[in-house]
Amino acid sequence: MVERDLHSGGLQRLQPLAEACVNWREHTRLLAAQVTHPASRWRAAVEEVPRHAFVPRWWSPSESGTSDGEVLWELRDGPADPNRWLEAAYSDRSLVTQVGLSHADQAAAGDHPAGVPTSSSTMPGLLVRLGQHAHLTEHSDVLDVGTGSGYGCALLVARLGAEHVTSVDVDPYLTAAAAERLDSVGLRPTVLTVDATGTLPETYDRIIATVAVRPVPASWLAALRPGGRLVTTIAGTGLILTADKTDDGGALGQIEWDRAGFMLSRHGPGYPPPLWERNEAARDGEGQQVNRGWYPVLNVMEAWELWSMITVLVPGVEHYYREEDGRRTAWMLHPDGSWARASAVGSDPPVVHQSGARRLWDLLDEVREMWLREGWLPVYGASATITPDGGIHLRRGRWRASLNQEATD
Repeated sequence: MVERDLHSGGLQRLQPLAEACVNWREHTRLLAAQVTHPASRWRAAVEEVPRHAFVPRWWSPSESGTSDGEVLWELRDGPADPNRWLEAAYSDRSLVTQVGLSHADQAAAGDHPAGVPTSSSTMPGLLVRLGQHAHLTEHSDVLDVGTGSGYGCALLVARLGAEHVTSVDVDPYLTAAAAERLDSVGLRPTVLTVDATGTLPETYDRIIATVAVRPVPASWLAALRPGGRLVTTIAGTGLILTADKTDDGGALGQIEWDRAGFMLSRHGPGYPPPLWERNEAARDGEGQQVNRGWYPVLNVMEAWELWSMITVLVPGVEHYYREEDGRRTAWMLHPDGSWARASAVGSDPPVVHQSGARRLWDLLDEVREMWLREGWLPVYGASATITPDGGIHLRRGRWRASLNQEATD
């Protein structure tokens, strides 16, 4: 495991940042008006928490574009540009704070890490919606899974009080920095460095996760008190799963008519290299089969319902998309070695190259045909049964799906 010095370049610079921008309260009021209803119990929480204190620096996609298919990132330093800081912090969008092992706190101005985010400050409106899905009471003891910047934890503390909130993250730098920043604005919940997929420290009335899982960790179900409620997302999808604990140690619930995209839960400082880096043949190889696709090339990751449905059916599939000079190219890769590449100009039927045990693009076209034929896909609004071991079983009408295991390499 890679270790980082918690006092090199990051925590030693921490100050009571809440007052660094003197007009931050005006911005929290505007943000609260955007993401909450006037009668919502969350409005006061959003108004009270200075988000900029939790995100003094962050990563933005670089204007330099990509490197070998991976996004390049460039540093944004809030105190160096207070106007941009306030604009970013009080917009309803997620701010990436860590890429790989490169946390923005510890970065130099010229750093341009490449790859996928490993931590962020989640968009405030989504945090409020997750809290609403949790059906909190004034006395709910809540476990916040995925501390990240600490902002989501801060909202929970402002809503419930510090004595009712515990936040956990696997990354010791994130928990240390978040605890310091929470303390700097007068909020003191319990913040622990814990792999949340393992044993949890206590029991709770609610578990709200801003990391994605598949299956649900059995430890979460064990840590839920009788009648407790779980709110999480299913890995590789935009599906929000809510469920109430049942007497058998499992839970019953549903896929909400809402959507969210979170990073996968992780057991260490980063994620394995993406499949794109490990499968050169998929980039421009001929493959085992070449044919014409039925439908135009699209960016699956921007078609939430389609993306979620294909990942429920084929867990672990990764998507990549590129558009250059009117030509659209999309890739699908799976840990079992299967891959597909479809390319076409505009909306023309694509030439599709496929290889491996699965014909991934054919599966995607079958789901798109279902979508066109029925007018909907069954994943959203499905009922969910979670077994005590964490297996997820979805049902809507005649459609069934069981989500028991993560795809592995």
